[in-house]
Amino acid sequence: MRLVVGLGNPGAGYAKNRHNIGFMAADEIVRRHGFSAWKSKFQADYADGIIGGEKVMVLKPMTYMNLSGQSVGDACRFFKILPRDVIVLYDEIELAPGKIRVKQGGGHAGHNGLRSIDQHIGKDYWRVRLGIGRPPGKEQVAKYVLHDFSKTEEEWLTPLLEAVAKHMPLMVKGDEGRFMNKVTVDTQPPKPEKPPRPPAVTAETKQNTETGPQAAPATPAKADRKAEPQGALAQALAKAKAKLTGSSGGPDTES
Repeated sequence: MRLVVGLGNPGAGYAKNRHNIGFMAADEIVRRHGFSAWKSKFQADYADGIIGGEKVMVLKPMTYMNLSGQSVGDACRFFKILPRDVIVLYDEIELAPGKIRVKQGGGHAGHNGLRSIDQHIGKDYWRVRLGIGRPPGKEQVAKYVLHDFSKTEEEWLTPLLEAVAKHMPLMVKGDEGRFMNKVTVDTQPPKPEKPPRPPAVTAETKQNTETGPQAAPATPAKADRKAEPQGALAQALAKAKAKLTGSSGGPDTES
């Protein structure tokens, strides 16, 4: 049996705190893998089920963070679970928000939940560190971790919790490296779309670009009216017309 422990503080007032990301991950694992309903024992809420063919218990200590080891120790002694079969999920301020790291053993780095677990079962358990980042400016760490995740932070928090639950079978089976890699890939922000490629330049488009579009052929003008005679011919016609007019005498008049 594997024991998966999510760290946090009990009560509605702490439910959305950064310090409770371990509880949130535990809830998502139970939901995704169809575990039993939550039950109370070992000073904790727990649910059991199967992940990757392995029997798994998910535990949320109700002792408050600083005494988490009491609950974990009770469960390990009852089921005879070795520390190397324990997986603890918790918040890590030294990791950038949304990042994940996995390791076995090591120090508690000031995390009171880990400090308590070390005292009860030793240090040879697996740690899944879920990054929440350091507090901005001079804000105190205690105030920062006991504050709710913001709406902006939920944009990376939800994909992280979903990826951890989705790939937990790898962690349970002992493939910790692939587990971490899969979660990292699933939580990468989408790459920006490439701009569309410009159309290919052909000889025709190149010529049009250099010389401009060729003018459309002019519409042939309508044939002009018959041209009037010009020059000497016009003068001769005018004289002939005058002679004809003079010989006729014009209309008769009374004297």
